[in-house]
Amino acid sequence: MSKIWFLYMVRCSKGALYTGISPDVQARVAAHNTGKGARAVKALGLPVELVYKERIGSKGSALKRELEVKRMSKKQKENLILEGHMT
Repeated sequence: MSKIWFLYMVRCSKGALYTGISPDVQARVAAHNTGKGARAVKALGLPVELVYKERIGSKGSALKRELEVKRMSKKQKENLILEGHMT
């Protein structure tokens, strides 16, 4: 059986938003906070806080959604967060 993938956003300590995908968001956020996640997150400031999670399905669909969200302005991302999807 294939894994269910999620899109997630974390707010870094310097206020920036980082967007990623993972089948295990909690483990990924924990990895970011121990400095073992993406190097970009370290540069944006640790610790990070999970502020958005969206169930996507397949890895391919998650990659497409990640690109879509990464192309959004910060204001658009903040609006997405305000919608409160933590599925």
